[in-house]
Amino acid sequence: MAKSHQSSFRRILVTRILLLFVPVLLIGEIFALNKARSSLLKTARQNLTESAINKGEKITDAIATLKTTLLTASQTTSIQSDSPLQAQQFITQLKQQLPTRIECIQLTNVLTRKIVASSCGDKVIGELNLPFPSDGIDIKAIPPPKEGTTGKKTTQNQPQLLLSAPVYNRRGNLVYTLSIQSTLHQQTENQPGSLTGSIVVIAENGTILAHPLKNWLGTNIEQHANASRLKSIIKKAIAGQKDSINLSFTRGQELIAGYTAIANPITNQQQQKWIILAVTSVEDALIGLEEIKLILIVLTVGLIGASLVASLYLAPYLATPVEELRDYALNIHSHHAAQPVPHNFKIREFNQLAQALDQMVERLKAWAEELEIAWKEAKTANQIKSQFLATTSHELRNPLNTIINCIRLVEDGLCDNREEEMEFLKRADETAIHLLNIINDLLDISKIEAGKLSVVTVPLDLRQLLLEVINLQSVNVQHKGLQLKCELGNEPIPIKADAAKLKQVLINVIGNATKFTETGGITIATQVQNIAGKSQVVVTVKDTGIGIEPAQQHKLFRPFVMVDTTARKFEGTGLGLAISRNLIELMGGSITLESMGLHQGTTVSITLPLIDISLLLAPEKKEDLGELRFPPEDAGAKGSRYPNLTSTESPSLGVYGTEKVDGDKSEHRLVEEACEISLLQMPKGETCANGMFERS
Repeated sequence: MAKSHQSSFRRILVTRILLLFVPVLLIGEIFALNKARSSLLKTARQNLTESAINKGEKITDAIATLKTTLLTASQTTSIQSDSPLQAQQFITQLKQQLPTRIECIQLTNVLTRKIVASSCGDKVIGELNLPFPSDGIDIKAIPPPKEGTTGKKTTQNQPQLLLSAPVYNRRGNLVYTLSIQSTLHQQTENQPGSLTGSIVVIAENGTILAHPLKNWLGTNIEQHANASRLKSIIKKAIAGQKDSINLSFTRGQELIAGYTAIANPITNQQQQKWIILAVTSVEDALIGLEEIKLILIVLTVGLIGASLVASLYLAPYLATPVEELRDYALNIHSHHAAQPVPHNFKIREFNQLAQALDQMVERLKAWAEELEIAWKEAKTANQIKSQFLATTSHELRNPLNTIINCIRLVEDGLCDNREEEMEFLKRADETAIHLLNIINDLLDISKIEAGKLSVVTVPLDLRQLLLEVINLQSVNVQHKGLQLKCELGNEPIPIKADAAKLKQVLINVIGNATKFTETGGITIATQVQNIAGKSQVVVTVKDTGIGIEPAQQHKLFRPFVMVDTTARKFEGTGLGLAISRNLIELMGGSITLESMGLHQGTTVSITLPLIDISLLLAPEKKEDLGELRFPPEDAGAKGSRYPNLTSTESPSLGVYGTEKVDGDKSEHRLVEEACEISLLQMPKGETCANGMFERS
């Protein structure tokens, strides 16, 4: 049941869309404005830099044009003639042809210093300086009058240029000077948003020649607060840089200026430069930002309204499937019949959600079944633990009782002779070794579970190791009257393993085959395989024993597990195969078990990687697989406890015959012809040769 403070999916959907959408729009608007501002400023900087370059080029070109015009005019016959009327007509006509920034053209007599002809009245526009330069043109700058002084005010706050050229008569004598007075640059009125900028001209020595502010004209940059910034501009411009920079001529007004440098047009020397700046305010550079801001505001309001309408429109489409799936989930426990999950929604994702919900229900059912199985297995494991404790207690108690009884018999002097005492002590010793093996298995499995069991691998000959293990296990095989077949080949089998741990595994596997086989025999074989470019050897131990049901085989490699069959009549703790698997895996191999079923035998396969045979140590003297030495029944106490097995095997023959030899030792050698015999427990002094019993 929904709580009072909870809200419906529809309301949450609408409000969340708005709460998320509106901040995103506002953030997007702020980001767009900042991006637009950066773009406009970048564009303004580029345009002002280009404008400064253009202004510098125009000043240079205009002065060059004026020089050419002045030289040409000074060489006309109208000017060189002595007729003031012709000269006046020519000057008036020339003034009309030149740009409007030409304020005055004047012809002056050199000797009398009187004006012969002029386009601006009788006012003298400049003083004559003799002699003229080598190029024939004298140029000088006339600064505008300062505030508070008399004189004609200029509207463009920039200096006047006075260009003078000599005029010679037909006899080659200097008679007149022709002068032109012009402004430095024709400044057009900047429209709002124009990025051409106002011109600022600064001489290399820091003198301000042209400036939008009249009180800055004629001053030096050292007199102003932003002198360091202006010096930096002069330094960069003289170095050849053409860039833009932020300036401020008055407090509170932020300006952008592009700058470049040109040769001084008055001296015409490259070493002396003028720095040309195109300056505009940041407000003019960002005049288009207000329009962008207005567009973004309108767009934001429209998008918010559209998001509200879209939220109200989409809410039913999104909420209805959720509500149906909610009702199905809430009522799933009351479905007596197999009611399908709602589906066929218009939105694919909800259909996928419905399918996922259906699969989840199926998985929950499967998990419930698995949980029940796991509970049963846990219960079984608890039973196994109890059985293991009981079995282990039995396995420990019986050997301990045997040891205690044997020692007490000897201690109490109840034996008839020394030989009987040695027999009881031998039995106590063997039982103690058996007890030690059980304890070692328990320690090994505890190390395995703690992850502390380790192996030390070295190159060794697997064939030789197998021969040693077969020698150890041959007495048990003989006592049970089983047939033993060995197919080990004649060549060494080089592997890298822990000899003691591998021997422990092989003894366990062959011992199990012997323990669970009552009749028939055991076959031990090796086979070299090459799979995916990797060589490996497979050791198989196959018996004809009681076998294992296929359904029970996966349990055999678990600790403490013994299959609940007739095997329960055999002793053991159920740790051997679990320890063997972990040891083999630590040595880079694997172990598997196969059985067709009860009473159909078992095959255990151990796979280990091969190594280069050159890694083996110097080969020892090979033993003869055809020689099986079994002591007589009553020779065990006097001689070695374990028989010795050496072999020399025919490639196609792995069974053993026997032959009588001299002495107390019974040697079983491979017969020349193929034969199979059972390693039966024979009476003392009897052996079998060529399948026949003989008494020694």
